[in-house]
Amino acid sequence: MEPRNITGVSQFLLMGFSEETELQPLIFGLFLSMYLITVFGNLLIILAVSSDPHLHTPMYFFLSNLSFVDICFTSTTIPKMLVNIQTENKVITYEGCIIQMHFFTLFIGLDIFLLTVMAYDRFVAICHPLHYMVIMNPHLCGVLVLVSWIMSALHSLLESLMVLRLSFCTDLHIPHFFCELNQMIQLACSDVYLNKVVIYTVAVLLGGAPFAGILYTYSKIVSSIHRISSAQGKYKAFSTCASHLYMVSLFYCTGIGVYLSSAASHSSHSSATASVMYTVVTPMLNPFIYSLRNNELKRSLKILFGKKTIKEPIVLGLKKCPQQ
Repeated sequence: MEPRNITGVSQFLLMGFSEETELQPLIFGLFLSMYLITVFGNLLIILAVSSDPHLHTPMYFFLSNLSFVDICFTSTTIPKMLVNIQTENKVITYEGCIIQMHFFTLFIGLDIFLLTVMAYDRFVAICHPLHYMVIMNPHLCGVLVLVSWIMSALHSLLESLMVLRLSFCTDLHIPHFFCELNQMIQLACSDVYLNKVVIYTVAVLLGGAPFAGILYTYSKIVSSIHRISSAQGKYKAFSTCASHLYMVSLFYCTGIGVYLSSAASHSSHSSATASVMYTVVTPMLNPFIYSLRNNELKRSLKILFGKKTIKEPIVLGLKKCPQQ
């Protein structure tokens, strides 16, 4: 019996990673731990940057925005999955599924744009150091973040509207732990040709173009570092962008790996497992990548926890009393 086409869908079923009852406590504990580490780690980055005037620079401004987006990014998927495991209920409403898909698309787009903006920031800092504060002024930094939000919001709105026009079959089982766009389209009974055209076009424009921009900026950065004569100068220049380079590599490599693995295996459960890398693991590792390699951020975190000792001499402004 073929699945019927129905338009009044009220709910979907998120199948998650495994239906084995014995594994549910392990999956719950693992993802709860990763979620708490992600939220706590990225929240520390935001607090450290906002509380330390020395970190009120473009690089840390973009980093704090990325940390905020990463918190939101994981919060769109993991809490719902944890609730489903705890209540042993896999149901998500049609409206909830569309909202989850919308915000997931929004925040993954913001991740891409912010990583691109941060690459441009490092390009200006290394290739044009004398004009860095003039070029990367507060107005431009605000505009870059605002444009990133607007473009991501328009993209997620477009994808959501394209899904809303679809009708779905009676088989409403999503073999994933969240409402992923491709999985939603595969469940549709109506024509999805236009949806696929939009997805591939947007992937090239909003995925490929920023990635090409990042590659271009780093080609210029490597060229500038190569022209530095001293080894110490080269190391100092490279260290300023090493953390960002690790973040970009982790994000894009895991994202590309997910789609390659899903295309090779043709298994939705394999795709769900692989997608954990860029939906959970990458946001969790970002605070560690930046804080462990950044002395300024480590100093600020020590101040935040009250562990910073004062090493400078204290000068008291005492006046000499007049002799009587």
